[in-house]
Amino acid sequence: MNEAGQQGRIGTFVAIGDSFTEGLNDPVPGEDDVFRGWADRVAEHIAAHNPELRYANLAVRGKLLRQIVELQVPAAVELKPDLITFCAGGNDIIRPGGDPDALAVEFDEAVRTLRGTGARVVLFTGFDTRGLRSGRRIRGKAATYNMHLRAIADRRGCDVVDLWSLMPVFNDPRAWYEDRLHLSVEGHRRLALRVAEVLGVPAEGDWREPWPPQDAADWLTLRREDVHWARTYLLPWIGRRATGRSSGDGRFAKRPEPLPLEKRAG
Repeated sequence: MNEAGQQGRIGTFVAIGDSFTEGLNDPVPGEDDVFRGWADRVAEHIAAHNPELRYANLAVRGKLLRQIVELQVPAAVELKPDLITFCAGGNDIIRPGGDPDALAVEFDEAVRTLRGTGARVVLFTGFDTRGLRSGRRIRGKAATYNMHLRAIADRRGCDVVDLWSLMPVFNDPRAWYEDRLHLSVEGHRRLALRVAEVLGVPAEGDWREPWPPQDAADWLTLRREDVHWARTYLLPWIGRRATGRSSGDGRFAKRPEPLPLEKRAG
């Protein structure tokens, strides 16, 4: 780790992962299909105290753990960061046959590599899917994977953002985009505040702030939402799985180089 990192100052921050870290669905105003997300927001919180921060986000939507380990982990190591956030495996877990025990072995080796740089590494458990519509079928696998992730964090000396424990706040539908898989704009904002809290970075706002009162939707409205979700999101997802395609095919990292926040590569 460089001198700045040893003193606790974050000079370079690299985020790796899939759509969760890329920032879907927290759009950048005025830019087509470019997202902000919790990681960009965390970088903004850090830069408020260190304007010289250099930030890279290597995450690409749809990527499986193996793909992240093979492509993003070596790239992150080359950038010699002070801080790395690493969240991966969710796309594997939601697929039929996803094995949380086998995933944990691969994840642990990746964390060992990342920690070998001397960087501070922050890991994320998965959300508790019990309270999420359509999420109950994978809850057991997610819980098993989370158990492994916490053990890896303890063994490798990593910080953990325990998303499972945040569900009293993130159980609210307003924390989620209509695809029921990605966070909403407000969900990303609140998560960034929690990550900043774990890092010890001062940030204005409270991720625990109660949601404003809202009338419960009636049965018919909920069923219409279910039909819209199935047609718009579930069926295309099944189609991609059946044909071996991914939402990340042909896509590249939005911030492949560690640059000041006001600059973007290309």
